[in-house]
Amino acid sequence: MSATSQSPLIQESADLTHHLLLAMPGVVSGSLADTVIYVCEHNEQGALGLVINRPTDLSLVELLSRIEVDVENRADLAATSVYFGGPVQTDRGFVLHDSDKTYTSSLGVGDLTLTTSRDVLQDVAQGQGPVHMLVTLGYAGWAAGQLESEMADNAWLSIKATHEILFSTPVGERYDRALALLGISPFTLTGAAGHA
Repeated sequence: MSATSQSPLIQESADLTHHLLLAMPGVVSGSLADTVIYVCEHNEQGALGLVINRPTDLSLVELLSRIEVDVENRADLAATSVYFGGPVQTDRGFVLHDSDKTYTSSLGVGDLTLTTSRDVLQDVAQGQGPVHMLVTLGYAGWAAGQLESEMADNAWLSIKATHEILFSTPVGERYDRALALLGISPFTLTGAAGHA
């Protein structure tokens, strides 16, 4: 379906930029099952988001070494995980961080910044990077109208993102904490979806 032939429902849909998407059990499957996704951009051309609750075995120190960025032996970076950001372009890095500083390739997202250029990681390696950040490889992407269609099919719950969930909540608690903000217990969710 082209952007010009979208239904009125899709054309009038809400902008989910700076929101969290929570995958509904039994509806979203594959690599995005059980995920919490931060939506970095959502417009008439589609949407781009980063999974924020799927750490990989790769540490930030190891990533910096792989891309040949010199870094001192810093325990904080060795203990920082790189996340699986989604199934698209898994060889490309994305850094979601606070907006104290912008870089060569930065996009403002609410009061945060998404950077895809190497200079942010060079700052991180030198101890001059953002205070709050999340580094991912890959992203989740939706074509024009696709996310709206999935929302209509009850594949995702959405809620405005908070710094606490993004940067302070332990990874294993992010899904449940976001559900709690919606007033929902994870025990009440089922894989069966219905329409009123």
